[in-house]
Amino acid sequence: MNELSTSSVKIMVVDDETDLEPLIRQKFRRQIHEGKYDFVFAFNGLEALSRLIEFPTIGIILSDINMPEMDGLTLLSELKALKNPGLKTVIVSAYGDMENIRTAMNRGAFDFLTKPINFLDLEITIDKTMDEIMQLRRSMKEHDQLISIRQDLQTAREIQLAILPKVFPPFPNRTDFDIFGSMIAAKEVGGDFYDFFMIDNKRLGFVIGDVSGKGVPAAIFMAVSRTLIRATGLKGIPTGECMSYVNNLLCSESVSCMFVTVFYGILNTETGEVEYVNAGHNPPYILSASGLRKVEMTGSVVLGCFENMEYKSKRVTLAPGDKLFLFTDGVTEAFDKDDQIYGEARLEEYLQKNSHKPIKEITDSTNLELANFMAGAEMSDDITMLILQISK
Repeated sequence: MNELSTSSVKIMVVDDETDLEPLIRQKFRRQIHEGKYDFVFAFNGLEALSRLIEFPTIGIILSDINMPEMDGLTLLSELKALKNPGLKTVIVSAYGDMENIRTAMNRGAFDFLTKPINFLDLEITIDKTMDEIMQLRRSMKEHDQLISIRQDLQTAREIQLAILPKVFPPFPNRTDFDIFGSMIAAKEVGGDFYDFFMIDNKRLGFVIGDVSGKGVPAAIFMAVSRTLIRATGLKGIPTGECMSYVNNLLCSESVSCMFVTVFYGILNTETGEVEYVNAGHNPPYILSASGLRKVEMTGSVVLGCFENMEYKSKRVTLAPGDKLFLFTDGVTEAFDKDDQIYGEARLEEYLQKNSHKPIKEITDSTNLELANFMAGAEMSDDITMLILQISK
């Protein structure tokens, strides 16, 4: 049975007139037979309250006002205390009893009918009340579904954040380099990621990526991409071979034309040399004592779109004290309330002024700089940074 069908809502008639039950069953025999109406009867307010416990699907109460033991107005007060928005009461009273009817409406009655009852009017009132209950149930169901989705998204967010490295410094026994990362998702879950891992004692693999799209699909594709790159990178193969292998795997599994931009590098901690592939990602910056410069592109396309692509690598050497600043386009494509973009020029100027700071402080202060720039404007994309420094 559909939980939102009218047949799931019982109608309770509360009246001390003993001949009312057979009369109602006779007048509405067709609706009862078709399953449209399902009546429950009580003879006073106290019995009505016990019927609510016995039949929790009661949604409509048709109640007389003048009854023994507990009258209709007292019953209304008791029903209001239940705080059940899905329970609607229609008061039935004499035409001239407008004072009690007004009191009943003030106590939360949904509608009223006057005696003697016009059964056509009663049917219209029941149907109107039933429609209200059905709409309310739909709203409550959608609300519950929304709460469930939010809970699922929060769980997904926690899982996603758990995937990313979050303990810094990650290699406390290493004094030859340092690394720090940060990711702020625009939505509950994001498509950006960063990662790093020791391939062997002298080689550090590191990666930053940005999946196309937003929300849960991007988050899943992000998790898959990050896992494949890490698993392949740990084999120690050159960066170009690693990207070619991961690209073919992603192409075979990609849906909805999703792709990921990636910068993947391997740092030789002894020489400072970085072998890298830039697969359609924003070029990182090298922050050095002599200034700021971009890392050259490698001419490679994004991962997940075209199979059997060749990914060529390049090399750059970091001097002691140099910092390699990697980021996703959520940094440069942040917008303020006037729809002005932050842009590369602002980022470069900010990095030049703050290049002397420790890498964690650069990350934190850049996040603060972007937050101040946006000044409450909605984030348009995930903001992710990864900074690597060669020790002096």
